[in-house]
Amino acid sequence: MSFSWMTLLALAQMGVIMAATVGGQILLPSQVAAIDPAHKEASLAVVLAVAAVCTAVANPLFGAMSDRTSSRFGRRRPWIVGGALISAAALAFLAFQQTIAGLVAGWAVAQLAFTAALATAIATVPDQVPIPQRGRASALAGVGQLSGPLLGGVVATVLLTGSRPAFLAMAALVLVLILPFGLLTREPRAQPCPPFSLRDFARGFWVSPRRHPDFAWAWLSRMLITLTLAMGIGYLQYFLRDAVHYESLFPGSTVEQGVVVLVAVFTLGSVAPTLLAGWLSDRSGRRKPAVFAGGLTMALSALVLTTATSWGSAIAAAALLGAGYGMFVAVDQAMVTQLLPADADRGKDLGIISLSNSASNTLGPVIAAPLVTSAGGYPLMYSVAAAFAVAGATLVWRIRSVR
Repeated sequence: MSFSWMTLLALAQMGVIMAATVGGQILLPSQVAAIDPAHKEASLAVVLAVAAVCTAVANPLFGAMSDRTSSRFGRRRPWIVGGALISAAALAFLAFQQTIAGLVAGWAVAQLAFTAALATAIATVPDQVPIPQRGRASALAGVGQLSGPLLGGVVATVLLTGSRPAFLAMAALVLVLILPFGLLTREPRAQPCPPFSLRDFARGFWVSPRRHPDFAWAWLSRMLITLTLAMGIGYLQYFLRDAVHYESLFPGSTVEQGVVVLVAVFTLGSVAPTLLAGWLSDRSGRRKPAVFAGGLTMALSALVLTTATSWGSAIAAAALLGAGYGMFVAVDQAMVTQLLPADADRGKDLGIISLSNSASNTLGPVIAAPLVTSAGGYPLMYSVAAAFAVAGATLVWRIRSVR
């Protein structure tokens, strides 16, 4: 597969992750804190959890529907383009919301549209990329995913002021980054689908762990490792405000700007490990060691914050988290594409795998909120997050069909 095709795919994924991350980590927490300052942790958990449930439903559904789409534009591209257009509209809607209910509704629609674009874009990899190139494709896409939040964060906090212009800028960037892949690339002609059966369609969402154990272990491993990420970054803005006291340390700076600094450290720390892990996994044919090493490095980043709540510890943790997640994201997606049960259901099966991300995003705020507000506070929350990462990294060795 050509480098230009991989680059457009990386930009598309960059656009989705940029908007989702900046919205969830910077813009929504600021809006929630302004609307409901006394209960900001609980209110933010509601906004994020409802959206995550919507994503959980959408991931396999949009994947399955794209598997069965037949159009002259291809089976994935209409969903990519449609997802970009609807997500931009939802982000514009969020720019003008002044109630928690409005944030819940707008962010839920945005996540549905993000999922439609991302799930179908990812499905193009097993459709078109040979196995020996998937580590590199995954790594390049990973760099796009990891650098997207930095781009969006700079736009939202440095170039612009306030949630309204920032949300509108995210809407415009989504269109600029996602639409070229959906409009300018081509798809191979899909094989005709069998006649539609509602019963078979519904039954297809269950992948038996007994018949496909490696698929199940990959799902559980990813869920636990991404749960660490969801817990670690979901309350990052509040961690800087309430534990690090960022605005007192740096008078004149905002906590949102502190988040962008950590995102920059995270991104810069991720680039080299991401590209190296993807290249080495293609060269050696071994995927599991990189996934394992990435999970352990993420656990170490969480452990740093269990012993210190200083600005320096936050910088160190962000660098470790970027390196660990970079190794993980570069290779895990390539590994998963080699474990799909059926070629005809790639989109649906990748959507089921992506349910692990949705599950972690749903559970992350639910688990983190009571831990943060308990006597144990942030150190307890990060200790639990580290334990999840270690468990997820260990489970990858249960996979047998991929080295």
